[in-house]
Amino acid sequence: MAKENHTTLPEFFLLGFSDLRTLQGPLFWVVLLVYLVTLLGNSLIILLTRTSPALHSPMYFFLRQLSVVEILYTTDIVPRTLADLTSLHPRAISFQSCAAQMYVFIVLGISECCLLTAMAYDRYAAICRPLHYSTLMNQRACMAMVGTSWLMGIITATTHSSLIFTLPFPSHPIIPHFLCDILPVLRLASAGKHSSEISVVTATVVFIMVPFSLIVTSYALILGAILAMASTQSRSKVFSTCSSHLLVVSLFFGTASITYIRPQASSSVTTDRILSLFYTVVTPMLNPIIYTLRNKEVSGALRHIIKKQVPSS
Repeated sequence: MAKENHTTLPEFFLLGFSDLRTLQGPLFWVVLLVYLVTLLGNSLIILLTRTSPALHSPMYFFLRQLSVVEILYTTDIVPRTLADLTSLHPRAISFQSCAAQMYVFIVLGISECCLLTAMAYDRYAAICRPLHYSTLMNQRACMAMVGTSWLMGIITATTHSSLIFTLPFPSHPIIPHFLCDILPVLRLASAGKHSSEISVVTATVVFIMVPFSLIVTSYALILGAILAMASTQSRSKVFSTCSSHLLVVSLFFGTASITYIRPQASSSVTTDRILSLFYTVVTPMLNPIIYTLRNKEVSGALRHIIKKQVPSS
């Protein structure tokens, strides 16, 4: 019977924020508002980059793909989180639903890492190799980069999910989180725990650090090209085209690195949930805001659409 309890797992229980009962009501409305702004902002980016001729370039093609990922990313997490915030007790989630949520979460997370890397390469090609830009960043190359981003996400998610969800778990395990994230679920496994955790964490670090290293390399080369420019105005213009992407990269990789790379001894349930809430809910909302406010071409396209829709008096 004991063996059966470990091999047959009908459901997990997500702790969510049920231990912070006084905050659940306000948190529900905050998360709902952020989610709606995320959907609106990223949908607007998709609309602008498809309809505005000024935004028909590789940079904005990647931005549109990033917005699609952000919408799917938050939709994988937020609706379930909102439902859980209406309960004062840990809510059950089936084994299959937990595995599916984690799978989609990993696919989209890795795809975003790769898309941000592709965007950094696009900036490198535009600034450091302008004469070859049209060849390096033609439509076929851009489509290949996007396809590779999704493929890397699928391969990583398949590998991680297969490893984690074939481990034995205790009966009725409580996940101290609001989503089926990699480390909280992995730490519940009753056998093969340490070796599996090391393998998964190592793979996760690799998939975070390799794209980040490529981004840093791209921007090191870009910085060298900027410093070689004689005109201060040219330097300022070139840097402004990169600033939005740099800020988004800092937000995404900063929170992801703190979450997955810091030692387990320095982590706590509350800290983990706050960090995860930031990069799964808040960051996807900030990305379209950053690109709209800090990018003149995007904000100009937005103003153009508003002028068309709102007749002047």
